[in-house]
Amino acid sequence: MDVTAVRTFVAVVDAGQFQEAATDLSVTPQAVSKRIAALEKELSVQLFIRDARGARLTIDGQAFLPHARMLLQAVERAVDSVRAGHRALRVDVIGRQLSLAGLLRGFHRAHPGTELEVVTLFDSDTAIAAVRDGTIDATFRAVTMPGRQLPRGVEATSVFDEPLHLFTGPGHEFAHAAAITPAQLAGHRIWMPGNMPRTEWAAYYDELAAAFGIIIDSVGPDFGIEPLLDTIADSTTLGTFVSEQTPLVWPAGHDLRRIPINDPTPLYPHSLVWRTDNPHPSLAALRRHLTSACPGRPDSGIWTPGWSHHPVQPARV
Repeated sequence: MDVTAVRTFVAVVDAGQFQEAATDLSVTPQAVSKRIAALEKELSVQLFIRDARGARLTIDGQAFLPHARMLLQAVERAVDSVRAGHRALRVDVIGRQLSLAGLLRGFHRAHPGTELEVVTLFDSDTAIAAVRDGTIDATFRAVTMPGRQLPRGVEATSVFDEPLHLFTGPGHEFAHAAAITPAQLAGHRIWMPGNMPRTEWAAYYDELAAAFGIIIDSVGPDFGIEPLLDTIADSTTLGTFVSEQTPLVWPAGHDLRRIPINDPTPLYPHSLVWRTDNPHPSLAALRRHLTSACPGRPDSGIWTPGWSHHPVQPARV
């Protein structure tokens, strides 16, 4: 259906006359008449009765009007969805229940007029490709390879380093510890069924395990966080890792424990990845918010994987 003709139809209804509608649309009365005639031909009905008082809707015109208005509203929403100054800022996070989603909620509280569209893509390669292609505006990811080349025009900057905690049931060896060191976890089994091969989080935990002799058990299936918590609660040997700010709720009978890890504290490094030529005004606001809201990395007492020490290089032109 010709959207211009539908818009002209609604303009005539609102103006009450073809002449005034033509003035509102900055076209000639003849153009208005041709558009309405073409629309009536397409619909095989008469939409208006024209007389000395102006243009009145027929019964068919009255039936068509609410649908015409809804059609024009849908067209406007479709245009806004790709117009940088109007559409929502599309941001990818690993999971909606993780701390990065909380960072976005903090940004939205600070900028309540900003419309956000939060998506969850699978891994960093998929997310970075989506940034490159313009499918999303930004992604929060651990960018894993030392000196890794990003696609041309795409940049990444470190924004948030998140401390890890050990998560155990009440019968675990470390359940009553105020804190533990990574060295104490040597030889202990950490169950993480969500660690998929070739993902950035699997790369992180593989390097952590190698550095401290920790056993990362990724044998699945991964049924999600609730079955994981059920298993951890009943085990005297299994623990898992969670980040410090990940919000978790569990039944009171589980009596689960979150135990800080110190000397050194493992930090999971999050970077923001975006296109340098992205004109969306809310993207710049998000970057400014993250700069002010996220503390810098401490100089000592921490552990991060080797690849997080290297700046991510943009591809050469």
